[in-house]
Amino acid sequence: MVFYLVKIEGDKMNRKAILGLMLAIVLPFTGYYMVKYYSERAVHMPRRYFYDSVNVVEKNGRTTTDTIWHKVSNMTFTNQLGKTVTLDSLKGKILVIDFFFSRCPSLCPAMAKSMKRLQNSFTNSNDSIVQFLSVSIDPEHDSVPQLRNFADRYTNNHDSWWFVTGNKKQIYDFALNELKASIADADVDTTFIHTQNFFLLDRDRIVRGWYDAMDTVKQAKLVSDIPLLMLEKTKKRGFKEFLDELFGRS
Repeated sequence: MVFYLVKIEGDKMNRKAILGLMLAIVLPFTGYYMVKYYSERAVHMPRRYFYDSVNVVEKNGRTTTDTIWHKVSNMTFTNQLGKTVTLDSLKGKILVIDFFFSRCPSLCPAMAKSMKRLQNSFTNSNDSIVQFLSVSIDPEHDSVPQLRNFADRYTNNHDSWWFVTGNKKQIYDFALNELKASIADADVDTTFIHTQNFFLLDRDRIVRGWYDAMDTVKQAKLVSDIPLLMLEKTKKRGFKEFLDELFGRS
């Protein structure tokens, strides 16, 4: 009789142990996928706009697509400090780019004021995370001293906001073929690119949006989109990383 009761109690303990083990395994999986499901829907990340190709992959009878998003090519400029600078040197930074010329009487000063407000909004993170870039579309007249004079009117932080000049053909190719300025602004003059859009690029130099510098609603959207790209992980966090964090594994 005693043996029988001990066996019953032992079976109960085994069932509890098994149930506990199952819960220990199932709950992390359930929690992970619930968090992943709802977090992906709670935050609307800025979309990607231009792609170079779409690869079709067939595996185990299933067909999936892999989109190769257009990465803006490297460019070399001269900035308002007379330094040769490149986009490659800004690796890991979020970029906000516009086009201007220093002799512009109205639109460009207004755009520069909008860019200045952006720069002020991200003062604490400017140098390490966000880079502002104003590209001259009139390099014949926009010498380094001209750029410096124009820049000094709007900023005293010349490290996080570059006013740059360079080869005109390369600049126009950059605007039209890399940033797709004529798609973002259907009315842009391709012979004299005078768009009032700010272009937002992520850490991989993929275009994530364009925003009218004269539209306060669009500018507010840009201010909110930049932090989202700051938080965006370059590598998706998988279940292994989740378990490592859950159980304190390094």
